[in-house]
Amino acid sequence: MTANQILNPRDWSSHPRQAHPDYKSTLLRSQQHPLVPLPQSLSELTGPVFGHCGLTGQDADLTRNAVRDGEAIGERIIVAGRLIDESGRAVPNALIEVWQANAAGRYVHSQDQHEAPLDPNFLGTGRALTDSAGRYRFTTIRPGAYPWRNHPNAWRPAHIHFSVFGTAFIQRLVTQMYFPGDPLLALDPIFNATADAAARQRLVAGYSTELTEPEWALGFEFDIVLRGPQATPLES
Repeated sequence: MTANQILNPRDWSSHPRQAHPDYKSTLLRSQQHPLVPLPQSLSELTGPVFGHCGLTGQDADLTRNAVRDGEAIGERIIVAGRLIDESGRAVPNALIEVWQANAAGRYVHSQDQHEAPLDPNFLGTGRALTDSAGRYRFTTIRPGAYPWRNHPNAWRPAHIHFSVFGTAFIQRLVTQMYFPGDPLLALDPIFNATADAAARQRLVAGYSTELTEPEWALGFEFDIVLRGPQATPLES
């Protein structure tokens, strides 16, 4: 993310609404007054960054537990794509973090009390740096749907959370990736908080025969576009 990208105001018209009545918790946590933009100096744009050092290839493989020397249970998948700006230019050396539920639809988190089994070999988090062409790649398990009590019989569709860090402390963007053909998408208030139908489809990964590895893992392609008319909807 360049200084121009940070200094130019973002057009939120195709991004999720802050207050979306169908997504009930937004009514309590969204701001009630217009945001006040603060000027950003060189110190904000070149400040400290978390997590860009000390990465290994294993950080991007969520299917292996190095401590237990075990393999996660579930449908193995490869999720890969590019991080690009509004002009299609690669954004290299950006830190991408992911987190997700396991194959049974449960997170490794004390507040997740869904009656689904935990997988001792699946921690549900990973990270990777984009290369010179803006590419990233994760090996993981397809997450399961889970109940979330937003409304009667509410189930979240399978999804993976993405966090993108730029070149400074304040440059962080968060979004979610969904899977094609999921019948729960039409019923999910979080997915539908993005009002623009075309923008919603940019949150759905595409199946990729090129990424799929025979007899080993299905491949899904998910490009993240930071700005412009093809921007990936980002959580504010």
